[in-house]
Amino acid sequence: VLFDIDGAIAFLTINRPERRNALSWSLIASLRRRVGEARDDPEVRALVLTGAGDRAFCAGADLTGMRADAGYADVHHARGELAALFDELWSLGKPTIARVQGYCLAGGFGLALSCDLVVAADDATFGTPEIDVGLWPYMITVPLCRSMPPKRALELMMTGRRVGAEEADRMGFLTRVVPVDQLDVAVDELAASLASKSPSVMRLGRDSFYAVWDQSAADALRLLHPMLTVTTELED
Repeated sequence: VLFDIDGAIAFLTINRPERRNALSWSLIASLRRRVGEARDDPEVRALVLTGAGDRAFCAGADLTGMRADAGYADVHHARGELAALFDELWSLGKPTIARVQGYCLAGGFGLALSCDLVVAADDATFGTPEIDVGLWPYMITVPLCRSMPPKRALELMMTGRRVGAEEADRMGFLTRVVPVDQLDVAVDELAASLASKSPSVMRLGRDSFYAVWDQSAADALRLLHPMLTVTTELED
């Protein structure tokens, strides 16, 4: 994992291009550690997550490196690390952008959709191919269903089919689709825009957004109402 800070923006890069940036246990642990560093750095106001090279954002789990060699209970526990990473991204308190080029599959798909916004090159390919190898995308069900109509997510999970950036945009889980040669500029401009906002208002507003996501309207409004008063008392 590469971690760079440019001004107020942190760039977190999965650096396994020879394996299409597939996830391993140690890589997920490194991602969690770096997300924690971005959270704790007061100078960081936005986080961009991407994959090295031009072939893939992340092609999912490295199945050959994530087998149950360490024992059933240990592997079961380790499988929860991806869910913990999703939760840490949602609770980061700072806006996140997934910069996607090439393959974005399985766990990598879930990782991208656990970011607030997804900017994709027009060569991006998304999908949940787990069903074709006798698995099911359990761990990414939540970010998928939070990012598109649930029946759309279910269709992808049941069929394993892949969708290009144009269809993905129609399905509603992309923020923006741009030509490959404009991807960096689009991501940088969006990140700069997010980083320019009040960090305290961004945090309170973003936290409240995720807090009420699964609540009833009545419960959500009971939380949102006092948050408006809290926000108006800020210096910003």
